[in-house]
Amino acid sequence: MEDCLAKKMEITVSEAEKRTGRNAMNMQETYTAYLIETRAVESQSEGQCAPVDSLWRRYSEFELLRNYLSVTYPHIVVPPLPEKRADFVWHKLSADNMDPDFVERRRIGLENFLLRVASHPVLCQDKIFYSFLTQEGGWKEMVNETGFQLKADSRLKALNATFRVKNPDKRFTELKHYSDELQSVISHLLRVRARVADRLYGVYKVHGNYGRVFSEWSAIEKEMGDGLQSAGHHMDVYAASIDDILEEEEHYADQLKEYLFYAEALRAVCRKHELMQYDLEMAAQDLTSKKQQCEELATGTVRTFSLKGMTSKLFGQETPEQREAKIKVLEEQIQEGEEQLKAKNLEGRDFVKSAWADIERFKEQKNHDLKEALISYAVMQISMCKKGIQVWTNAKECFSKM
Repeated sequence: MEDCLAKKMEITVSEAEKRTGRNAMNMQETYTAYLIETRAVESQSEGQCAPVDSLWRRYSEFELLRNYLSVTYPHIVVPPLPEKRADFVWHKLSADNMDPDFVERRRIGLENFLLRVASHPVLCQDKIFYSFLTQEGGWKEMVNETGFQLKADSRLKALNATFRVKNPDKRFTELKHYSDELQSVISHLLRVRARVADRLYGVYKVHGNYGRVFSEWSAIEKEMGDGLQSAGHHMDVYAASIDDILEEEEHYADQLKEYLFYAEALRAVCRKHELMQYDLEMAAQDLTSKKQQCEELATGTVRTFSLKGMTSKLFGQETPEQREAKIKVLEEQIQEGEEQLKAKNLEGRDFVKSAWADIERFKEQKNHDLKEALISYAVMQISMCKKGIQVWTNAKECFSKM
């Protein structure tokens, strides 16, 4: 971790800017660009003021970077991006993609994504990632030249692997179930939080009504007027504080959403392992078939029904020379198949070792982050309750002085 990029470079997504331009279809579109600023840490430690490098990136470029990382490092739980469109949002907040509050939260999320990658022991060393931070022009061409899209597995192949693998690894099967359950639990938690926020908003706004009523009442009272006016003021201040509280609520929700999306990153690693296991089993099956064909040709016996066997019976047997030639070809294919199977077995073992090491790293990170988020949320709720108690304590004192 000492060599990770996050230790050598300060990385911030400092601002977001609404822009208008033309897309690939030559149609005008409005989009948001994000300013990435980087500064070397070494020169600062030496007492020098390091210059800040900056460049602008669109959300689609962040997506391209993440897709590249996911394909290039299939054994790694690649950090997720913040949502492109507002989901699981408390319904009184805007779900507009261009809404300033949503754009600001997404800016924070994009910065968090870059810091996650820069802190990862493997991903931080990737040259394409470094170029994303430091080279504005030609970066897209550079990432496309890697040919990573050609390495991407098709959905149909992934679906085949899911249903046709005969000997799935129990650990990855359990991890896949865990990621599904984690996503389900966090989704429910976000919905509950949204309902709590909705109710909280109502409670605070009702206190605003208290403030208005007390102020109106104070206007017709001589002896009680000052006390009612003061109590109304406390209620108004309490009601106005709801905006800051809901902003904290949304920050907490964004922390949960990150792990909602991390669940899909976990599943991606599991799917890749299924694909590798599927390829391994298909290669082993093909090798067994070729060995059987070779044995049948060598002994002249057919163990199983085949179209070739029926053809031989109908049109006569092959000559010894033809049989020898086929045996030779099959022996070469068998040797090649055995080498491929050996390579696939080795690749599979390396994948499991690397993937499991990264999954363990992810688990530690997840436990730490979610523990902190839940504690912060509890502290926030306690603070809100204390604020409510204090408001009514102040009101009580105002009423006592009447």
